[in-house]
Amino acid sequence: MIVFFFFYFYDEETDSTVQVPVENVEDFDEQDLEFYFNDKVQKLFYWQQEEWYFSIVDACKVLTDSADPKQYIKKMRARDPELNSNWGTICTLLPMIAADGKKRKIQMASISGILRIIQSIPSKKAEPFKRWLAMVGKERLDEMADPEKAMDRAVSYYKAKGYSDAWIAQRLRSIEIRKEMTDEWQRSGIKNHQEFAALTNILTHAWSGKTVKQYKQFKNLHKGNLRDNMTNTELALNLLAEVSTTELSRNANPNGFSQSKEIAKAGGNIAGNARKELEKQLGRSVISPTNATTPKYLDEN
Repeated sequence: MIVFFFFYFYDEETDSTVQVPVENVEDFDEQDLEFYFNDKVQKLFYWQQEEWYFSIVDACKVLTDSADPKQYIKKMRARDPELNSNWGTICTLLPMIAADGKKRKIQMASISGILRIIQSIPSKKAEPFKRWLAMVGKERLDEMADPEKAMDRAVSYYKAKGYSDAWIAQRLRSIEIRKEMTDEWQRSGIKNHQEFAALTNILTHAWSGKTVKQYKQFKNLHKGNLRDNMTNTELALNLLAEVSTTELSRNANPNGFSQSKEIAKAGGNIAGNARKELEKQLGRSVISPTNATTPKYLDEN
């Protein structure tokens, strides 16, 4: 069944907010929030942060049926001092296109911010989200006590999405390899998320010829893990890049981001050279536009 929705995408580099039709709701993760599919809640995808943001006023109006959601938010903040003290962190002003076609900045929050706000809403409509939070919290505690449960959950997730057993096995192996590499980066002095993301971007560009953003756009991805949308061949090349980077880093023992980025580039180049040689033999590119909307095709490249 095809259902038409409109989402907005914000690019801080151009300070532009563009309306984009989404033709198939299955392209998005329904487990995040039903707000994705509620046309009463304004939403946009922030490219640079790779995060969905939702209108706080709209979300509160939907969950409370309040005739004056702005006044409701004011009272909610007054009765929840902790929420109020963190409001500057939760709330982000982002530009949205209004009904009159003009762009205005409105109060928006990411999924984690919206879920924090929901905890302060004593409403029947908010209860399902609170129960979901409790369930997810229990699952994470169980996985901390028994990490194998996390792997079992991942396998179940991938199978439910239609991935093949061969692809799943390679993907799980790639998760282990990725963890070894990030542990090595951490040992080398990489601490914050921005540096991890920058190193990943350098490595990805070195082996694939595309930045992470370019790669996602090539695969028509708006949300989700890039590696979950790679073919077997792409996963193997990415795995080679990460294994190479880990081994080179252990050998060179770098200190900090500046030295680590050169190693990430070198590790990526090893896989990049392998890609080019393979493409020369095949006579075609192995960088595929295929994504997880059709998991069975990820095995064919």
